[in-house]
Amino acid sequence: MAASGTTGTTDQQIPVRVFGGPTALFEYGGLRFLTDPTFDAPGDYPAPAGPALTKTAPAAGSPDDLGPVDVVLLSHDEHPDNLDTSGRALLAGIPLTLTTPGGGRRLRESLGTKVKGLGDWESVELERPGGGQVTVTGVPAVHGPGRREDVEPIAGEVVGFVLTGDGLPTVYVSGDNASLGAVEETAARFGPVDTAVLFAGAPRFPVLFDGAPIVLDSAQAAEATRILGARRVVPVHFDSWAHFTEGRDELVSAFAAAGLADRLRLA
Repeated sequence: MAASGTTGTTDQQIPVRVFGGPTALFEYGGLRFLTDPTFDAPGDYPAPAGPALTKTAPAAGSPDDLGPVDVVLLSHDEHPDNLDTSGRALLAGIPLTLTTPGGGRRLRESLGTKVKGLGDWESVELERPGGGQVTVTGVPAVHGPGRREDVEPIAGEVVGFVLTGDGLPTVYVSGDNASLGAVEETAARFGPVDTAVLFAGAPRFPVLFDGAPIVLDSAQAAEATRILGARRVVPVHFDSWAHFTEGRDELVSAFAAAGLADRLRLA
C-alpha cells in the first residue's frame, strides 16, 4: 500500500462495505474493522433518553455475512441507531471494541477486557498479521450543535477514530459528529487523510437543539472533506432511519456544489 500523503488507487487500498445506517466494514493493515453495528429489523426502538427511533429499512446483510472482525469502532453505545440488540450480541464474539470512555465502563460488565474507551488523542497499538502495527487514536466528536460541555448532557458522549500505520494511508471515522471544529482539530494533527468514513444524514429532532442537526448535514460533510483534505469519502449514517433528514441526493448535490464530486463514494 502507498504511504499516507501519496496518491494512488485508494479504492483498492481500503475496500469499504456499507451495510446501511452507520455500519461499515473495511480492512486496514490486514485487520478487519466494523463501525457501529446495527442489524436489527425495521421497527420502533426506544432510546434510553429522548424520543424513540424508527428504523425504516433492513441492513444490507446480516452478522453472518461479515466474516471475521478484529475490531469494532463504536462511536457510542447509548443510541439504538448506533448499537442495537444484534450489534450488542455481536460484540461478545469480537476481540476488541473501541468506544467512548463512558461506553467502555458500561460495556465492561459484559465484555470485560475486550472493550476499551478512548479519550481525545488516546491511542492503542494493534498488532498486524505478519508484523507491524496499526495505531487507532480517539479523536473529538460532538453529537449536536454547540459546545461539547453543553451537548453531552443531552445527546451523550461520542468518539471518532483515526487509523495510521507505517506504509498505510490515514483513515478517519467521524462517528456521530456535528462539529466542524472537531474536524479541524483532527485535520490539524492527522491531515490530509486518504479515506474518511463520514457519518452524515442531518438527523434532527424538534425537541432537541431547536431541530438543528445532531450529526453533519450534507453541506457540512462536503466542508469536512475539504478541511481533512480527504481523497475519498465514504458516507454512512444517512439512510434506514426516519430521523435522518438528508440522504443520497442531498450528498451528491452538496459535494457537486463544493467541487468535490470526485471524492464521494456511494455504495
